[in-house]
Amino acid sequence: MIANWKRAAAALAAGLAIAAPAAAQQIENELVLITPVAKTLTDPSLAEFAKYAKEKWNVTVKTSALAAGTPVAYGRIVEWKGRPQADIFWGGESALFDKLTEQNLLAKLDLPKSVVDSIPAAIGKPKAIPLKDPKGFWIGTVLEPYGLVYNPKLYQRLGLQPPKDWDDLLDPKLKGNVAQCAPTRSSSSHATYEVILQRDGDPKGWEFLKRLAGNTGIFTARSRDVPSVVAKGEFAAGFAVPSYMAFEDRLAGFDIKFVAPKTAWITPEPIAVLAGAPHPKAALAFIEFMLSERGQRVAMERGVFPIFPKFKVQGAPGSKAEMAVEFTGGLRSYFDVEVTNIYDDGIAQKRYAEVNSQYRKDIESAWEELKKKY
Repeated sequence: MIANWKRAAAALAAGLAIAAPAAAQQIENELVLITPVAKTLTDPSLAEFAKYAKEKWNVTVKTSALAAGTPVAYGRIVEWKGRPQADIFWGGESALFDKLTEQNLLAKLDLPKSVVDSIPAAIGKPKAIPLKDPKGFWIGTVLEPYGLVYNPKLYQRLGLQPPKDWDDLLDPKLKGNVAQCAPTRSSSSHATYEVILQRDGDPKGWEFLKRLAGNTGIFTARSRDVPSVVAKGEFAAGFAVPSYMAFEDRLAGFDIKFVAPKTAWITPEPIAVLAGAPHPKAALAFIEFMLSERGQRVAMERGVFPIFPKFKVQGAPGSKAEMAVEFTGGLRSYFDVEVTNIYDDGIAQKRYAEVNSQYRKDIESAWEELKKKY
């Protein structure tokens, strides 16, 4: 009898030893993001993650995303003071993630070393764009350029060659035909304004932006609206457009093309788990998923580029992936080309409010005069 009891106890212990790792890997059944990333990328990513979670853990995860511009999202996380109403912060400038780390508002990421090591530390010269935090509190997810869009039919009608660089939008033939979003309303617009200011220096840079305003026919309420009005043929070109936002209009059947000028800023769309996150295991699982080949493929089919040199945007003929390659001028990976970056995020963050204030004064308030002057 005692021998039987011992055998049963040993069998139970062995069973528990086997089950323990699986139980430890079990994730929560909810996940909440706070993010400036558009639904066109977050929705398919979350939907595919939910499928993955069901397959791997047999857990039905309820996913949601709190949409907020980068500065608003950052401010809300600070206000939560370590008791966040979301699990993950995804997207925006890496400098803001560093600031959150300094305030102990991000949790250190416990990711597989092999995954972290597969992502280069940085990309671009002369200013390196960090792709991951050396301290381990945030990591990049995809590479996304902020560039230009144009409507091929309108360009042909205006007798213009396709644009290649920022300066091409100053062509007099584009008078009233440029769409843009004010940098006060969009972090992508703000970053691109900074590219121009840092490329040319303030005096020449502000002159460029004033001349651009002179050619501008509309300042949209959201950066997402810029490619939409160009796709519909209401305007010929758009300034400061994230690639994946414009690709959605291409997927919808509109004739629109994207161009990344030589000095276009490329964001790695950082991601981090918030300190005190209600669902920390699900949060970490989502980040691991986005850094898997499956997660990268979902993102690449929405018009962004892989964060890993080993992956390329590619698919079957006629696939979304191949459509994205054609849309962005044939590029499959930013690791295949020389990346020129002049954008300094530190400088941009220090004078964020100052640039916005000068914009309101010299451009927004003077728009009608600028259209007459230029």
